[in-house]
Amino acid sequence: MKLKSKVSVLFLACSLLSFNVPKNIQKKINKEIKNVFNVESFDLNAFVIPSEITKDLPSKFEDDNLFKIESNNELLGYAYLAKAPSKTALFDYLVLLDSSLVVVKTKVLIYREEYGGEIGSKRWLKQFIGKTQQDQLVHGGNIVGISGATISVRSMTNAMNDFLKSIKILHSKHIF
Repeated sequence: MKLKSKVSVLFLACSLLSFNVPKNIQKKINKEIKNVFNVESFDLNAFVIPSEITKDLPSKFEDDNLFKIESNNELLGYAYLAKAPSKTALFDYLVLLDSSLVVVKTKVLIYREEYGGEIGSKRWLKQFIGKTQQDQLVHGGNIVGISGATISVRSMTNAMNDFLKSIKILHSKHIF
């Protein structure tokens, strides 16, 4: 292999490993981005928020859970990856926003409980599509519950509320 090819492969490997996202989760994220934004290729670039700002936000923002999604130097949107509690474990979820900060997709990536996994259904998660920083989500109000998954439903609803509040704060500080 020529030196130039080796350097390219090394650069690609390092850029993929720069985020602490497990490979199986990264594959799911990539699939969702391709489907939602109707693109074959894109760049995920870490969107790092200064720690003096993140400490006051309702949601947790780290160096590896908020990303800009770009294709051909055009901003398509943002991807937010986080965990929320179920009864005894945490589940991983993804929120995709368009460039106007409107939720275009939510997905439960990994659910680690025996019960409550119904929150991963497309039908239930559709309730979050179109939500913005102006929305207040209410379990039993504008967010329908699921029998047998009450804890997870409340947790996801609270996590989305915190995320939308955080987006509102960040937008008011001209971070987005």
